[in-house]
Amino acid sequence: MKVLVIHNLGSGYGEGAIYDFIRTYSVDGDSVTMRFFNGITPFSELLKDAKDFDFVVACGGDGTIATISYELRNTNIPILPFPAGTANLLAMNLLSPSEPHALTKLADQANTMLFDLGEIECKDTKVGFTMMAGCGYDQLIMSNARRKKRLLGPIAYFEAALTNPAPQVSEFAITIDGKTIQSSGIGVVLTNFSKIQFDLMVSDKNLPRDGMLDLVVLKTKNAVELLPTVFAKAVDHSGDLAKKIGAVEVYRGREITIDAEPAMLLEYDGEATQLSTPFTARCLPGAVRYIVSEECIKMFASKEKASEE
Repeated sequence: MKVLVIHNLGSGYGEGAIYDFIRTYSVDGDSVTMRFFNGITPFSELLKDAKDFDFVVACGGDGTIATISYELRNTNIPILPFPAGTANLLAMNLLSPSEPHALTKLADQANTMLFDLGEIECKDTKVGFTMMAGCGYDQLIMSNARRKKRLLGPIAYFEAALTNPAPQVSEFAITIDGKTIQSSGIGVVLTNFSKIQFDLMVSDKNLPRDGMLDLVVLKTKNAVELLPTVFAKAVDHSGDLAKKIGAVEVYRGREITIDAEPAMLLEYDGEATQLSTPFTARCLPGAVRYIVSEECIKMFASKEKASEE
């Protein structure tokens, strides 16, 4: 087997689990190529010959895996997401293990599944996301959590949310597949995969293979007003109770354009940016092939069957 490993040196806690994976996975005759990223070399350069390998290991946090996935979109090259960040939400949604020996077994079994990707176009820039993207309060949380992720781990995101109780409120003009709606609030979140820490669902569905993105408008005037909705989603995963509270609006679409006044900054898969509204998000159906477990395949097959009934 020929394997290409892309390892983000700055992800997570700087642990060396990827080297344990290579030692465990490799057998006589295998060829493993490692390339390192630390914020300078473009991923397009690191992945320019990815088609020459049997599969690519994307080692890093959700942002790293999203960028590699977007770079390899529509190539059908299998990608093994290797969770080495702080949140590792994609691995959680895929039911993937984090331990190197278990990931070796996953790679040996070589089960794959196609998933949608999200794409954001803002001015002259395009980026991809696997999990979520957003603007406003969402971006503020990701930006403020960055400094404490290594110290606090996933708790850094909740700490950042609680220490910013009065974020900016904007008026939104949102166009979903050609239809425009008006709304207001402290932010907007787009989801492909929807589950986050503590088994919370940001949107009502978790269907990253249906060619659609979920759009969640945070309609409150401050962060404290979101707490009842968070509690509702914790006790009722259907989303019905959260809808009754009225602090969020949920929509679905294939192409979504968001404008805000005042303008809001963007984030994608935990990466806070200096890009700002307006921007367009679109779903890229079946654009990435992940190496996953049999449990993952069964889970999404079951979800898709239930959504059709």
